[in-house]
Amino acid sequence: MSKPTIANNQPAKVALEQGKKYFFCMCGKSSKQPFCDGSHQGSEFTPLAFTCDASKDYFLCQCKHSANKPYCDGTHKRFPADLIGKLAP
Repeated sequence: MSKPTIANNQPAKVALEQGKKYFFCMCGKSSKQPFCDGSHQGSEFTPLAFTCDASKDYFLCQCKHSANKPYCDGTHKRFPADLIGKLAP
């Protein structure tokens, strides 16, 4: 499987609603980060569908390398700003 593009080296703080279905960008190329806009078309990537347990603010991964997708786990700290928009080494 290909590596995703690092969309940002900081998580996105977003207000999510309990029970609503969201589609998390897995390829890193969406212009609507951290959500999917269909930019993965023609690639091996597909968005991650998810719902949340409570209506509140969440920190969603934008480096696309979290072990707890779609949620940030701090992995972004490994990626300097010059890697934004590029594949992880």
